[in-house]
Amino acid sequence: MPDDKRPPELPSAGTPEEFENLKVKKVKEKAAGLTSVLNALKYAYGKMGLLRGTKALANLNQFGGVDCQSCAWADPDDERKRNEYCENGARAMADEATKRLVDGRFFAESTVAELSHRSDYWLNKQGRIEQPLYLARGAAHYEPISWKSAFAMIAEELNSLDSPDEAVFYTSGRTSNEAAFLYQLFVRQFGTNNLPDCSNMCHESSGAALGETIGIGKGTVRIKDFEKCDLLIIIGQNPGTNHPRMMSSLEKAKRNGAKMISINPLPEAGLMNFVQPNPGEHSSLLTFPFKLLAGKGTALSDLHLPVRIGGDMALMKGLVKCLLAIEAEKGGVLDHDFIAGKTSGYNDLRESLESVSWDEIEEFSGLSKDQIEQAAKVIARSKRIITCWAMGLTQHREAVGTIQEIVNLHLMLGQIGKEGAGLCPVRGHSNVQGDRTVGISDKPKEWFLKALDENFGFEAPRKHGFDSVESIKAMHDGRAKVFFAMGGNFLSATPDTEFTAEALRKCRLTVQVITKLNRSALITGERALILPPLGRSDIDVQASGEQFVSTENSTGVVQMSKGVLKPLSKHWRSEPWIVGEMAKTVLGERTTVDWDSLLEDYDRIRDAIERTIPGFDEYNRRVRWNGGFYLPNEPREGRFGTRDGRAHFTVHELKGRKLSGGEFILTSIRAHDQFNTTVYDLNDRYRGIRGERRVLLMNPEDMKAEGFRTGQVVDITSHFEDQKRTARHFIVVPYPAPSRCLATYFPEANVLVPIGSVAKTSNTPTSKSLIVTISKHLGKDEVAGKFDYDYSAESQFR
Repeated sequence: MPDDKRPPELPSAGTPEEFENLKVKKVKEKAAGLTSVLNALKYAYGKMGLLRGTKALANLNQFGGVDCQSCAWADPDDERKRNEYCENGARAMADEATKRLVDGRFFAESTVAELSHRSDYWLNKQGRIEQPLYLARGAAHYEPISWKSAFAMIAEELNSLDSPDEAVFYTSGRTSNEAAFLYQLFVRQFGTNNLPDCSNMCHESSGAALGETIGIGKGTVRIKDFEKCDLLIIIGQNPGTNHPRMMSSLEKAKRNGAKMISINPLPEAGLMNFVQPNPGEHSSLLTFPFKLLAGKGTALSDLHLPVRIGGDMALMKGLVKCLLAIEAEKGGVLDHDFIAGKTSGYNDLRESLESVSWDEIEEFSGLSKDQIEQAAKVIARSKRIITCWAMGLTQHREAVGTIQEIVNLHLMLGQIGKEGAGLCPVRGHSNVQGDRTVGISDKPKEWFLKALDENFGFEAPRKHGFDSVESIKAMHDGRAKVFFAMGGNFLSATPDTEFTAEALRKCRLTVQVITKLNRSALITGERALILPPLGRSDIDVQASGEQFVSTENSTGVVQMSKGVLKPLSKHWRSEPWIVGEMAKTVLGERTTVDWDSLLEDYDRIRDAIERTIPGFDEYNRRVRWNGGFYLPNEPREGRFGTRDGRAHFTVHELKGRKLSGGEFILTSIRAHDQFNTTVYDLNDRYRGIRGERRVLLMNPEDMKAEGFRTGQVVDITSHFEDQKRTARHFIVVPYPAPSRCLATYFPEANVLVPIGSVAKTSNTPTSKSLIVTISKHLGKDEVAGKFDYDYSAESQFR
């Protein structure tokens, strides 16, 4: 292989711009139901086969079974239904446990550049990667490599760096507690805190906001609280597509008499009506099939507020102003005892709102005062309130302040620390919260580092490391030279696709620990490795026998997950094993850790976690309980681990962007047949989109005003400071979005997200709030796609 240059054609970082076969139908008004059941079974058995699929699904989310590889929504604490999974969970299981394998011949037949011109959907459906692979300097093809040689190469590159801080170690949210703890232990003994993770791109804003105000960067509710609340506020979240199992909790709350306010720019089916697809959740199994066929479901939202993209802070300030007005007029709304006894800063908050005008609130929120007052009246009548949110809040410039405005509302009403009430940031990946709990952080706490020092006999580095955005910048400017990813799809998950691709290409070595081929494995450093791990569904056998791992869900429950399927490749290795063997090879005699002992029996890893991190007492005993155990959570008990022991009201200046002529606000969204960056299919069933992902959802009146036609092909240009970024070939589809608000799918839209546009404090990319302009694509005047529905005639669009 030539050693002095790359192949003539560089692999493409962006998704292919060719169109598929767009078909547009009516927007759905109900989520789940019979179609969900049929799609789940079709996908599962099509990928895994009947016997393998039946065994996998029978153990999914069961006590002692496989914890779902999809979202982090909580399982029931007590009994589990036979089908304790949703459509997304079935697809995630099938995607991991597929019988299709990608072997060395596959890579011999296609160059990396050729593969990069395939869609994300095509890449994913090729199957599990069979064996470790190596891309040599200047080579066009990946070739098989042994585990021993791969670790030797990693050791060679890492040990030749001028500083450990020249290496970056990324973590995906699917990594288990055990693997994540070993990973951070190795990285810190190597000498750096460069431990970015996927939380940097999603709920970092939640952690920053909650840590400052209530003393813990997690939610404060248990799964049972949803059955006891009388008001649910769902804001910046689409549970029907992104967290379908959450729908069962919302349904139970509604059946128990709870009201629900949904706050989201788009009217999603999963916020409106839910048809329970699980027979175990129905009172009569005899009537269940008829209800499913009839599509009879539970109405969810009592009030929907179509907030302008990025207008959530203005809305929250408006709600608090209304509640203060109701309190002044009638009393009985605020919890004065809670405010006086457990909080600080209330008077500052109240005074700050006097200078916030209703003109500003209406302009920036996109809602009328009447709409906000209507929501406030519902809140004022409620005694037990849960507020849930996701990335619709966290990926904006003022994300941290907006979440703290939610905290303000809960504090003034005393809605933290009692049954049926609290804060619920809904995590998007199955163990992203657990990874952070066991030490994956670029800014570790001093108490944690001291515990590592004491328990493992070395001095952990104190200098803060790079988060995801800073890692990209460091690779781009040469400060970081080696990139190692424990799972995930870093290139597609991060902002500014072309900039990130340039950063990765400047590395001397990039390593991807992944089960399936994705775009991050095709945009590489000078040399590259792919290391295929066992999946969560695969049986993991080490020296002491079969092992299990553990995860933490959105409500702080730690529970076991044990593989049940025989691995289809003899080359696959567990993530803990990969970390341990790499550590032994890289660190050699420098290590103070008995890696072999930890890998022989994962109970020893959990013992090490227990010695290091508070809250894991009797870890090995309690994790074997049916349903696991809750980690400590002071706010849940009405106590706050802040510097003064009180919860803090916070004051934030209301800011909003006034749009110039031709400007819009664009948000990125996820399609229904997609989980994070993994594309299962090309459909978005609830929104009526089929066969295509390069679509731009646009208000019909805005289309008319700007002269765009249904099906027109356009280019989208984002504007940040004096920079412009353009994404080409998108098809305009009319949709009930607020005026001047647009939506399109990620990762296709990530090319538009500037690396420098981040949330204050959390440094999270502003993927949900981009200022863009739209232009007709040159040479593309035809209408693309088949439109079976006339959106512009619908009253809901007017």
